[in-house]
Amino acid sequence: MTSPFIQRTLLPVAFLALAAFPVALKAQTAQAPAPPATTAPAFKPEEVGIDEKLGTFIPLDLELKDETGKPVTLRQLIDKPTILTLNYFRCAGICTPQLGGVAEVLNRTQAIPGTDFQVLTVSFDERDEPEVAAQKRTNYLSEITRPFPPAAWRFLTGPGATTKALADAVGFKFKRQGDDFIHAAAIIFLSPKGQVTRYMYGVTYLPADLQLAAQEAARGEANPTINKFLKFCFSYDPAGRKYVLNTTTIGATVILLAALGFLVTLVRRGRKTKIKESK
Repeated sequence: MTSPFIQRTLLPVAFLALAAFPVALKAQTAQAPAPPATTAPAFKPEEVGIDEKLGTFIPLDLELKDETGKPVTLRQLIDKPTILTLNYFRCAGICTPQLGGVAEVLNRTQAIPGTDFQVLTVSFDERDEPEVAAQKRTNYLSEITRPFPPAAWRFLTGPGATTKALADAVGFKFKRQGDDFIHAAAIIFLSPKGQVTRYMYGVTYLPADLQLAAQEAARGEANPTINKFLKFCFSYDPAGRKYVLNTTTIGATVILLAALGFLVTLVRRGRKTKIKESK
């Protein structure tokens, strides 16, 4: 049982804790040491990442080149649920583990490649040629140990303006820095009509998630997923080209939830005490 004294003392304390939380967080952020100027990346955070375009349609008349150098439009290729990845083939950072993660999940999913889904990997680097795309395709197909029709994973190249138009259509933002590019990692699901239906972030993917997303894409259902949580907990570090844990955000959330829980507990106990005293 909570006494009136505890109610009068602790309840204001809880309110003060909640009120002081933003100030403390701001002070902590202000006191954090700034990175050396020499290591500061030459880009703004809003220039890279993913701006989700769920429910929108990509321009299917965009013309790219297949692995043999033959011109092909997205309309000719997208006739089933499609997993789109945007990479560049000379990438020494996140592209390799991401495409490796795609190959790994393709080995494990119960969805049938070439029937239930297909994969399109498009290079947004106009310097990449079809010959390089063909070699990349051979390399990653060799990592797949299950029966897998080669036509179910295509590697495409094209002019910078064309691939940029595709990236913009799905909200994939990247920035060139020297000979490389700064970008995040995600696979994007498209319906047979070219509608954006799902995003999955990172470089590893669950087979069940892929299967469900492919089924949703087949029905043209654009639904957000738990990736929203992953986007909250993890952010892409373009300079380090890796995902890092947002400890400040998570810590702030935990403290706020704990304070709210403490406040709710006090209110409930106070009500119970009043009821008992009135009897």
